[in-house]
Amino acid sequence: MTTDQMLLFGILIVLFGLLVWGRFRYDLVAFVALLATVLLGLIDAGQAFEGFGHPAVVIIALVLIVSRGLMNSGAVELIARFVIRPDRSMSSHIGIMAVAGAALSAVINNVAALALLMSLDMDAARKARRAVSLTLMPLSFGTILGGMITLIGTPPNIVIAQYRDNALGAPFAMFDFAPVGLAVAIVGIAYVTLIGWRLIPERPDAVSLEGDAGLYVAEARIKEGSKSVGMTVGELYPLANESDVTILGLVRQGKRLPGFSRSREIRKTDFLVLEGDPKQIEAFMGAAELDTVGSDKHGGLIGRSMSLVEAIVPEDARVVGRNTLGMRLVQRHGVTLLGVSRQGKRFRERVRGLTIKPGDVLLLIGPDENIAAASAWLGVLPLENRRLEVLQRTKAMSALACFAGAIALTVAGLVPLTIALGLCVVAYLALGIIGGRDFYELIEWKVIVLLACLIPVGQALEETGGSQLIANLIVSQTGGFPAWAVLMALMVITMTLSDFLNNVATALIAAPIAVSIANSLEVSPDPFLMGVAVAASCAFLTPIGHKNNTIIMGPGNYQFGDYWRMGLMLEVIVIAVAVPVIMLVWQF
Repeated sequence: MTTDQMLLFGILIVLFGLLVWGRFRYDLVAFVALLATVLLGLIDAGQAFEGFGHPAVVIIALVLIVSRGLMNSGAVELIARFVIRPDRSMSSHIGIMAVAGAALSAVINNVAALALLMSLDMDAARKARRAVSLTLMPLSFGTILGGMITLIGTPPNIVIAQYRDNALGAPFAMFDFAPVGLAVAIVGIAYVTLIGWRLIPERPDAVSLEGDAGLYVAEARIKEGSKSVGMTVGELYPLANESDVTILGLVRQGKRLPGFSRSREIRKTDFLVLEGDPKQIEAFMGAAELDTVGSDKHGGLIGRSMSLVEAIVPEDARVVGRNTLGMRLVQRHGVTLLGVSRQGKRFRERVRGLTIKPGDVLLLIGPDENIAAASAWLGVLPLENRRLEVLQRTKAMSALACFAGAIALTVAGLVPLTIALGLCVVAYLALGIIGGRDFYELIEWKVIVLLACLIPVGQALEETGGSQLIANLIVSQTGGFPAWAVLMALMVITMTLSDFLNNVATALIAAPIAVSIANSLEVSPDPFLMGVAVAASCAFLTPIGHKNNTIIMGPGNYQFGDYWRMGLMLEVIVIAVAVPVIMLVWQF
């Protein structure tokens, strides 16, 4: 072992130890490791930050933005709308949710897929009066499995594809991962649906730490062309029940009609008086094709995404003792008061004409850039973590068409994936599906920094001969074994690392080792690279190996040791399915 190899292995051991410990942010740990390799002369200073321009880094950033665009447009909701039914059996519900999660994860980032479906799953559990712990973990595992099907489904696939480009002169294509990923996903979801969920401890639902402002009384306008026109209020009750919204009445020509107006026929420009939480109200407005006062002033503008924000009214707020109609909130700031929560109390006054009191919580809707200014002018305090994106459902087909066009350009070989996704992002900006602020806020910068810093470290491992040294050790320990057995050993090692390290870091370190092993055995490196891609994504034993598992830990009230109960057998299944399929599709 050379001096450079010993120094680099020392850095990697400290890096892995700090990442597993989790005491410090993983992006800062990776940045310090990069600087250490430069100071020790293992990486040329001029090449230290080349990782920030690496195609894998750009692709991951663009995939996050495109994923949000698909969600903002309501394109993803088109699928989710047919998924939830609280009267299904447990296995049926888990199977359908896992399949939906896998399908979404194949085309958008798997973290984004989980973020969307998790809330739907929790709503279904509440309606069915069952513990959410029984269904959230299968959903998380389903989204992880689905991410392996395409190039853009999970970051390790992107890393492996770009490493193949550097090492062999050509990357893996969009659907090169599909044969292995699809086979693993089908068998894995079948296990999760029929057996796996029965191994999860049933735990009481966790108490939300975000706080709850209570139910809002809100007003939504019947817009021209709405399917609600001509229906009676009572005919909208089933749709309202699906969204957990109560219809309190009808406003016509500025006056609240008496009672609940169940038998009244709805006319254009009428207002429905609704009661529910912000997410439920927004979902019902989309399903019933309703809008808000002032939508002509803050809706449909290029580059402007809309948000619902909850804000509490302190005693010294400007709005106390006044109403937003008199303050001309819409005209001055392009923001509408959609609803008011007053300690669970209902009121018959018009929402915009209601005299605001200290302690009220206001539900404001408008462009992202206007909400902050309007809140400051009113003197109200936006509640942290209570911001909700308003879906632009009329743009769903446009968003899908742009995304499909980007994929088609890539598959046809007309432009690289980075350029195709970039064109898709530009189209979303032009259509107003995402705003300029979203372009930066939606990128998970910690992952970007981690990846950009570890790319040069991985290259140093290869250039110093460290990868070949590890490969020789694995080959010597499996001496006389067939190539498929060596592949299995590599996948087991990679999967074990991925259970405790970030999956991007695992893929970056394992990729050069895979190529070195293939060279030592004098076989094609593709089966080994594909094996690393699969194994790096399959972190099912702990809540720290994959971000999806971390996300569900709190809402599902899981403990650290709960994951291996279902995950251990799943990892065995992944190895058992992946190795034969890799041998069949990617021959040695």
